[in-house]
Amino acid sequence: MGLVSNVCIRQKKRMSFRKVSIIIWVLAVVLFLLVLHHNFLSLSSLLRNDVTDSGILGLQPIDFATDVHQHPVNGRQEEIPVVIAASEDRLGGTIAAINSVHRNTRSNVIFYIVTLNSTADHLRSWLNSVSLKSIRYKIVNFDTKLLEGKVKEDPDQGESMKPLTFARFYLPILVPSVKKAIYMDDDVIVQGDILALYNTPLKPGHAAAFSEDCDSASTKVIIRGAGNQYNYIGYLDYKKERIRKLSMKASTCSFNPGVFVANLTEWKRQNVTNQLEKWMKLNVEEGLYSRTLAGSITTPPLLIVFYQQHSTIDPMWNVRHLGSSAGKRYSPQFVKAAKLLHWNGHFKPWGRAASYADVWEKWYVPDPTGKFSLIRRHMDASNIK
Repeated sequence: MGLVSNVCIRQKKRMSFRKVSIIIWVLAVVLFLLVLHHNFLSLSSLLRNDVTDSGILGLQPIDFATDVHQHPVNGRQEEIPVVIAASEDRLGGTIAAINSVHRNTRSNVIFYIVTLNSTADHLRSWLNSVSLKSIRYKIVNFDTKLLEGKVKEDPDQGESMKPLTFARFYLPILVPSVKKAIYMDDDVIVQGDILALYNTPLKPGHAAAFSEDCDSASTKVIIRGAGNQYNYIGYLDYKKERIRKLSMKASTCSFNPGVFVANLTEWKRQNVTNQLEKWMKLNVEEGLYSRTLAGSITTPPLLIVFYQQHSTIDPMWNVRHLGSSAGKRYSPQFVKAAKLLHWNGHFKPWGRAASYADVWEKWYVPDPTGKFSLIRRHMDASNIK
């Protein structure tokens, strides 16, 4: 009897052990499925954040050149992406800007040059010049279909007929693998090390850092002399109900989007491109921008989307108005000290007389094809040293 009793006890223990093992196995499977489900939800959320800006477009406007120049660099250096547009009629400006950045830094800079297919060959031949051989770049084709239904042809606003001015709205699509980038217009010259601009600190939650139009006493005086282009009322039509409903103070200092640093991870998270496109469409339908003062159609959407939600860059990294009469008020000492000079305005340094065009020309590389040439109709002798 004792033997039978011991066998029964052992059988019961084995059954209990099996039950416990089964319970543990079931719990492990459930836990695995829960973890898998959580990861799937996280991945889905990440994908939504990553593709929202580009997915709605239904297009792939990226076309990297097959002959991208990749020169040896220090692999330990962080890559600094600089995005700049290159339109055919302003190609000399793009080349001078790129050359000035390249010559004034030892950092690992790569240029993303956004252009149209018709300009790519001309641009590539220019970049093959001996003095530009060491520049690292990628040529990105901008698909103008991106702007369909978002821009209305208006002879009074020349920007509406220049699609590349809107390239800055689509940074996450044009440079999809980049987390942070610098955008700059083609009418600038960089005199400092671009690394300092790239290292501009952005506050948590801010997708970009701009130079505000009220950021220095000298700039404020110049802008005031040119009109109310230093605050929001200079760019937005406050007579329109939709603008008034935004509750943005008309006296808020505006900022210049010709040079900025972008946190593209945050840009995508906030779907900034979608927001900008929304205001582009609404302007086509309702005419929301000021037509009497600033005359810009690229700045207003940015002012709305980044209202009180942007960081600032050092004002010396965007010394502006050299392309207007106001630029003549700068002293030679101030121009020399500036980290970045910006010829925004009607008078470009490669065209009609502009302030300190001689400074710009130091960085200009002649077009080997001869298609682009400088125009000097009214050279101001006072600017020549």
